[in-house]
Amino acid sequence: HRRVVSAALRRPPRHGRGPLLLYVLDVMELPDPVLPQLPALLGPDVPAAGVLVVGNKVDLLPADCRGHLGRLRQRVAAACARAGLRGAALVDIRLVSAKTGYGMEGLVSRLQRSWKCAGDVYLLGATNSGKSTLFNTLLRSDYCKSRAPDIIDRATVSPWPGTTLNLLKFPIINPTCDRIFRRQERLKEEATKTEDELSSEEKKYLNQLKKQGYLVGRVGRTFQQRKRSSEIDFDPDMLSYSMDEDPGHPPKKHEEREEFTHNEVKDARWCFDTPGIVKEDCVLNLLTEKEVKLVLPSHAIVPRTFILKPGMVLFLAALGRIDYLEGEKPAWFSVLASNLLPVHVTTLSNADAVYEKHSAQEFLKVPMGGEERMKEFPPLVPQDITLKGIGTTEAVADIKLSSAGWVAVTADAEEELLLRAYTPKGTALVVREPPLLPYISTIRGARIPGTPAYRTKKPPSFVENLRTAGSR
Repeated sequence: HRRVVSAALRRPPRHGRGPLLLYVLDVMELPDPVLPQLPALLGPDVPAAGVLVVGNKVDLLPADCRGHLGRLRQRVAAACARAGLRGAALVDIRLVSAKTGYGMEGLVSRLQRSWKCAGDVYLLGATNSGKSTLFNTLLRSDYCKSRAPDIIDRATVSPWPGTTLNLLKFPIINPTCDRIFRRQERLKEEATKTEDELSSEEKKYLNQLKKQGYLVGRVGRTFQQRKRSSEIDFDPDMLSYSMDEDPGHPPKKHEEREEFTHNEVKDARWCFDTPGIVKEDCVLNLLTEKEVKLVLPSHAIVPRTFILKPGMVLFLAALGRIDYLEGEKPAWFSVLASNLLPVHVTTLSNADAVYEKHSAQEFLKVPMGGEERMKEFPPLVPQDITLKGIGTTEAVADIKLSSAGWVAVTADAEEELLLRAYTPKGTALVVREPPLLPYISTIRGARIPGTPAYRTKKPPSFVENLRTAGSR
């Protein structure tokens, strides 16, 4: 993967300028394992116009307090600085959800402003960072030539000229002054609408997105032909066209689909998708495709908080374990992981027996496959952690169990805790200080009687480009 990406970036620059690198980072994976490798991937002979870092998947994280996105952006900026990305090399940092559309219109506007100072655009990122989802969302936005989605499958199946690479790509639309003006007018008009003013189809789609994420946006298209009929059942991308292009028509069955003309693409800048870079020391590398689907969150994460006394153990599936060994008082452990992964609390004396009996079984769920599966799965290995609490409402650190999720630890001020955390051998266990969502333990319901668990509480969703009903 690194070889293919590195070769792609070493293509001779076009338009007299180096490429703009769009690096897609999963904000839940901070500290990002691939970001520090960017300088080595580029090397001294790649005259890049800069790196625009996109923090993706913000829709999955609940807001633990006001301004949580600003804090997330600071965390991403700090990671960029540690990786040597600063000054002119770092074009911008954007927080988005490629899946729900949050922040995507702002990203498109920012990319269009870079048109004159950059050549082609390359999407880079680790596997499972949402890079392909971002590519597909940009493909159907004002960033792409509006006729392209109809024929892009034909434009991308052939090998890249002069190489054996087979990179997906689409042509970027030239953001002329007139196009920018028309786009801004559309965005202003859409921002004045309330949810009640949307069509039934738009409401239905918006409600689906709200169920999947906390932060939602609406990504539209400015340059497209509108159907005169009042019917809603149509594909708007099939009817789209740019100002300097003729309207496209749905292809007839068994008819050759249209290709770009020479004039359309002779001076075009292209947006290329590159292979995802595999993360080393990642638990996902040990899992089957079915197990990965359970581990990677696909819907908004609902925090699960437990109050543990010394001598208690918390399991996150069979992929991670945290023992509370020593401390004077109970502490709060908030789990941020896929809602499909089970969390179980037991005592230190029973923990080994629980793992032995229930790993690869339905009780702990992942891995799955019984005794045969566990024969090939690496054992859990421990790492001792010492923390000092800073207050009952603010976590002191996150214990990140590779890519399976993390546990935010909250304890009384000055309270010293001795913990022992486990992850599968060969995977990375990270103590993240400061924590990503320090006030996450406050997002909980009442204590469930007779258990160490609190009832879960799901914060409401927010749609960024809709006017609230009743507001002016």
